[in-house]
Amino acid sequence: MAKIAQKCPDIEVTVVDMNAARIAAWQSDNLPVFEPGLLEVVKEARGRNLFFSTEVDEAIKAADMVFISVNTPTKTYGVGAGRAADLRFVEKCARQIARVSESDKIIVEKSTLPVRTAESIKKILDMSDTKARFQVLSNPEFLAEGTAMEDLERPDRVLIGGETTPDGDEAVAALADVYARWVPRGNIITTNLWSSELSKLTANAFLAQRISSINAISALCEATGADVDEVAYAIGRDSRIGPKFLRSSVGFGGSCFQKDILNLVYLCEHFGLPEVADYWASVVRMNDYQKRRFSTKIVRTLFNTVSDKRIAILGFAFKKDTNDTRESAAIYVCRDLLEEHARIAIHDPKVSEDQIRADLGQREVNPDGSINEQVVICDDPYEACRGAHAVVILTEWDAFRNDRLDYARIYRHMEKPAFLFDGRNLTDLAALRKIGFEAHGVGKSAD
Repeated sequence: MAKIAQKCPDIEVTVVDMNAARIAAWQSDNLPVFEPGLLEVVKEARGRNLFFSTEVDEAIKAADMVFISVNTPTKTYGVGAGRAADLRFVEKCARQIARVSESDKIIVEKSTLPVRTAESIKKILDMSDTKARFQVLSNPEFLAEGTAMEDLERPDRVLIGGETTPDGDEAVAALADVYARWVPRGNIITTNLWSSELSKLTANAFLAQRISSINAISALCEATGADVDEVAYAIGRDSRIGPKFLRSSVGFGGSCFQKDILNLVYLCEHFGLPEVADYWASVVRMNDYQKRRFSTKIVRTLFNTVSDKRIAILGFAFKKDTNDTRESAAIYVCRDLLEEHARIAIHDPKVSEDQIRADLGQREVNPDGSINEQVVICDDPYEACRGAHAVVILTEWDAFRNDRLDYARIYRHMEKPAFLFDGRNLTDLAALRKIGFEAHGVGKSAD
């Protein structure tokens, strides 16, 4: 919405949320999400044609076009628990739009949704008492956190799905005209509703599949002495494969990949395609295996016990240049280490202490009033690493590279032998070994 407001100064854009604290944050210079370049775009348009409000009903009434951009987490209850998308927030939005609308509107699905969700939204809208008419479009978002502003500025494609009727075509054209203010027409793809909805799930499934595939090979590399980065480079030079999403790591995270694959699995099961469901479920199983394998390697390398040992965790966000921790591999690795009674000291440049403790279910003060010494949050990496038996890199922040962090200083203040486990293959392991570290990467020989 900030990008649309920036590029279309004649279009009034109002972002509404029932959470007053969140809206207040959007109206400040301390935005509720960290994304490089976002603040500058917001400040350019805010107060001119970009507004933030808790007056939801009024904004809906005034709008010609309404984007539904609410969360669609994986269900934790009832039918489809653990796989299906929880659509209660989407349905609530549809009912609120139907209840307050006094004029015709175009409703745009921006949340990632299962196939044929638009049918449910349209049924709710069409069965309402209002005389207003509605067209429902699917417009999934393909940006990546950390590069979102660049992705929005020059998108590979903008996908718009609508009903194949004259009114549907008119609605699709109206939304396409908005994007065409800065996106070349050739990059704006139009499809039917169901193809658009399925395309988002499929895109995320294919990207996650590539990561799980190279991670599977990383285990074989460690067993055979091959180097996973060299293997990835070699196969990536094949024009049929390409180099992207072939970087091995401790595992993928984020708000989309696992959720969307599980949703795809549920849809396949629902439509009687168990073999297809099992195929996509294996992508998630491999990701879970990679995280467990990494945690197990830490424990085994540290003489089969990390009990009461201090482990420095560098990075908690699921990827660099974001403060998003949803499904971050760091959460799972830290939980595994805590179960082994390790003491962990965590540093991340952007994730707050409150968020880290919430994700791990760890308070700063124990119920008995004592300080929780099992989990410590540190303001800088040197503090986290002081007195540690091992350093574990779980987010590929540039600040953790060899040329940005003084690893010789870190080594001097660690327990010996000093171990380092690079879960993102970010560092020069050979240089670290020269300092004195016993350094391990993913898909790398230990020598």
